[in-house]
Order: sequence, then C-alpha cells, then structure tokens
Amino acid sequence: MALTQKLRIIIGSVVTIVVIGLVVGITVGVVVGRRKPATITVEKQASQILEKNPLIDGHNDWAWIIRSHYQNSINNLDLNNMTQYKLEGNIPIHTDITRLRQGQVGGQFWSIYTRCTHQGKDATISFLEQIDLMNRIIAKHSDVFQMAKTAQDVRQAFTAKRIASLFGVEGGQAIESSFGILRIFYQLGVRYMTLTHNCNTPWADQNQVDRVNSTLIKNNGLTEFGEKIIEEMNRLGMLVDLAHVSKQTMLEVLSISRSPVIFSHSSAYSLCNHTRNVQDDVLELVKKNQGLVMVAFTPSFITCNSSNNGTIADVAAHINHIRIIAGIDSVGIGGDYDGVDALPTGLEDVSKYPKLIEYLIDQGNWTDDDIIKLVGGNILRVLEKNEQMAQELQKTMKPHESLIERTELEVHNLTQCRYLDMYTTTV
Repeated sequence: MALTQKLRIIIGSVVTIVVIGLVVGITVGVVVGRRKPATITVEKQASQILEKNPLIDGHNDWAWIIRSHYQNSINNLDLNNMTQYKLEGNIPIHTDITRLRQGQVGGQFWSIYTRCTHQGKDATISFLEQIDLMNRIIAKHSDVFQMAKTAQDVRQAFTAKRIASLFGVEGGQAIESSFGILRIFYQLGVRYMTLTHNCNTPWADQNQVDRVNSTLIKNNGLTEFGEKIIEEMNRLGMLVDLAHVSKQTMLEVLSISRSPVIFSHSSAYSLCNHTRNVQDDVLELVKKNQGLVMVAFTPSFITCNSSNNGTIADVAAHINHIRIIAGIDSVGIGGDYDGVDALPTGLEDVSKYPKLIEYLIDQGNWTDDDIIKLVGGNILRVLEKNEQMAQELQKTMKPHESLIERTELEVHNLTQCRYLDMYTTTV
C-alpha cells in the first residue's frame, strides 16, 4: 500500500477517535451537569448563618432571677448549668452558659430590672445593684461574655467568639425623673431604657391604662418632661424602648424621636390583642421611623390563651405579620427568657433559637439575607443609627438640666399605688 494511502487511513482513524471522544465527552458532561447539587439540611443552613452572623436577643431577665431567688449571689451558683436549680412551682431557669452556646447566641441585651415598688424610694440603688451583678457575671466568665456599648463592640465580641453583653434598663422609674441619673446609666453601659414597666412614671403612661375598663389615671401619653427625656436619650444615643408603654405614649414618642426606636420584647396586636403588643398603625409608624419590633416568646402575647402556651409556628406567625406590615428591616427577636414562667413548645430555653430559624427557613420565603436581618442585622443598624444621630445632636444640643415640676411628682406619688405591678413575672 502506498505511503500516502497509509497516512490517509491513519489520519482518518485519529479523527474518528477524536470525534467519538468529543461526542462521548459532551454526553458525559451533560449527564454530570444534570446531577442535582448536594443539598444541606435546614438545621445545617441555620447553624451556618448563626456561625457567621450574631444572633442578638433584645431582652433576657436572667439577672432578675438571680436577684429574686439568690439575692444577687453568684459565688456558689453554677452559671454553666442552671438546669439543676428549680424555682417555686418547679419552674425551670431558662438561661445558663451551656444553653446560650447551644443556642448560638452572639449578643444579648440583659434586662436591668427591679420591681415598680422601688419607685419613689430606692429605685436607682436597686437598678445599680443589677448593673453590678451583670458586671460580676461578665468578669467571672470573661471567656464567655464581653461588655458591648456600640455596634462595633458587638461585632468585635462576636469575632472573638464571646457573647456581646449589652444592658437595657427595664422601667423609667430607674432614673427617678433625673436627667443626671439617665446620663450616669448611659456612662455605665445602658444602651436602651424601657420608658415604663407595668407602672406609670410621673412623665409616661404604661400599657395597662389601655385595658378595657381600666381605672388607672393617665398622663395621656408623655408629659412635657417626658418629651425632654426622649430628646436627651436621642442626644446620648440611648435607644428608646416602647415595649411596656401605652399606645398614646408610643404615638407621641414616634412623632418626636429623631432616632429609631425599639420594642425590646413585644409581639403583634392583630394576632393577639394584648396591650403589650403593637398595633398595625403603630407598626407602620415604626417602619417610617426605621425602628424595630423584637418579637417576644411570652405565651400571653402570642396566643392570648392562658391554657395554651403556643408553638414555634405561633411565634413565627407574629414575626411574619410584623414583617408584612413593618417590613423585613423592622423585625427582630426579644425572647423574654426568665421573665415568664412558661414558653411555647419548642422554645423552652435559650438553646432553642436555632429551631425558630430552621422553621422560618423551611417556610421557603425567607432568604439568608432576611434571616441575617432578623437575628441581629436590624438591631445593629438601629444601634448605629442612634450612635450617628447622637454625634450630630451633640454638636448643637446641650444636656438637659431642668427638673421635673413638683406638681407632677406630687400627683404621681398620691396615685402611685394604683400603678404598681401586681404580677410575679417581669413581662
């Protein structure tokens, strides 16, 4: 056979092999390309989000439990495992270090709270004792907790794998109508103040005045002195918390606050018409204010049924409702652990946060970015907005120095017993 013909046969064979190889390769590539990517479970997805983004809860009453049952003594308490202790009625404690870690908590506003019965007597002292308690807990377990006063502090603590610890004074009675004490609390690290608890202050109404057939005497929202309190909190950069106030107080604060406000532990009124919850028209104002409602797990706020503690699905319904009305940027989490005796099924203690996140992811209409905003992104934004506004206001606004009118105090003191908190819990 001639050399030329041999070369033609060889070349033809090579081309055939290459073509076949290409066809087979393309076919294999198509098959491989059609393979479904490996999916992760919702449990893993939730865990990965919380590993990279801090979950910051708006309200936890652990300090109150330690005060009310252990007289603020922690030297002999095992803060790593408080499941071994039980309160009256065999009520469990919801918080300890082990379960905070299991719940992947990245930041916590610790409630600085004492009863309304201290008002007009030793309120400031009792609240200072609670700040001291939290400072001692942080110092005793400095490998776990880290004090945080700014949004950047929270991020730094989270990077260091510590739980960013912020303070929120629960009840304006703490400042005894004094701007000076308000400023001192800010210097001590308090980053929000709930304007009232379940008792009026001389300058603001609490939620119980809105109850049907309530006989409580009203300030009709904020007094003139109360408006100055809001101005001074804005100037300081202290978040205004409306969780316990009357609707009229909410409306007035939202009309004058120059900084975003929060509800540290409240839920949706449309789903449960409790006066501690937020009505839809107020939710719309919160959206305009760029504020935040941190949904509480408190059964009486969730189901409005004393015999039904609810479930994760019930809590998620409140979160979803607030998201629909106020927007994804105005919803957060404020569990109210250790402020209540019972909790929804599935959210029994601070280890259970991931279960709520898993449930929301499984609904299919929550993106990773949505979840990040809910668990901590929104409260970090609100903190930063308050910090920025404070910097601007301090350029032109001087600290308030006026005193509350004596007549306001006299009227309040005469009727104070009608405002006192009758509850055994701190909700």
